[in-house]
Amino acid sequence: MRVFDLFNISMNIVMKGTGSAVPKRRVTNEELGRMVDTSDEWIASRTGIRARHIAVEETTTSLAVEAAEKALDDADVKAEEIDLIIASTVTPDQFLPNLACEVQAAIGAKNAAAFDVNAACSGFLFALNTAAMYLKGSGAKTALIVGAETLSKIVDWKDRSTCVLFGDGAGAAVIRAEELDVCSGILSMVQGSDGTRGGALKCGGRPLNNPFVTQQAAQAYVSMDGQEVYRFAVRTVPKVIRQAADEAGMSLDEIDLFLLHQANVRIIEAAAKQLSQPMEKFPVNLPEYGNLSAASVPVLLDYVRKQGRIQSGSRLVLAGFGAGMTWSGAVVVW
Repeated sequence: MRVFDLFNISMNIVMKGTGSAVPKRRVTNEELGRMVDTSDEWIASRTGIRARHIAVEETTTSLAVEAAEKALDDADVKAEEIDLIIASTVTPDQFLPNLACEVQAAIGAKNAAAFDVNAACSGFLFALNTAAMYLKGSGAKTALIVGAETLSKIVDWKDRSTCVLFGDGAGAAVIRAEELDVCSGILSMVQGSDGTRGGALKCGGRPLNNPFVTQQAAQAYVSMDGQEVYRFAVRTVPKVIRQAADEAGMSLDEIDLFLLHQANVRIIEAAAKQLSQPMEKFPVNLPEYGNLSAASVPVLLDYVRKQGRIQSGSRLVLAGFGAGMTWSGAVVVW
């Protein structure tokens, strides 16, 4: 498991603002129950999900742009001030150009470098870590991080084991390199991956199709070994959180809020129990939004900020896990 020590470099990487966006169309469990063999009780009791927002008019790009603009406004930062844009997604609208460049063009961030990362549900934190290192090492000052998904286009709407889990949305954050005397900003980050477990959660892409070979298309929809993903998550998430807190020099009791990837309420409850922390410190928006993959953590962060639960000096843990398998955690002082 790779640990990145952000204490040894004098510049603080501070979160300046957040934003989020979800589609207008809200789909309840009861509505899904009229489409597939499922029910509100079946879904909610196993996952904690009661609704999700599904794109009809929106796209991955439009949601990303909306979240980015809100984050810039919240941070009081102009688009021209952005030096770097990193977008994380597994559901871009096209292969080329990448999502980050689409966001750059839409918001007018003419001075930014822009690229995408794909680490599935860990993606926002992988992007955040990459941006933090970039700002520390390049002399650049300000970065925009976006996690955006329209997962509704890669799930099989006849498969009740997967279609009930996911939603569409986007979240964004603006970070800035600042020289501060106080201990604030991103204090530690941990991330890793285990490609040998990749078969537990996957989705096929385009097969080879050229004048020399034609291959049958792979599985076009998300497939998941739910029990294996659950076992992986309940083992990995507490370990990641402990390691990130240790690297930041904090005890778990000093953490105000644990903002975890919103995949399943049982995973969050298991993490709280293993860490001996009260569930009150683990905010959830899973009942309303479902699993948003790379958008999950930034949407939750913005959601909790809008509730007024994050103030100056709040000590946060952000943690995610996802396909790959991948995982990442960070300690942030707001």
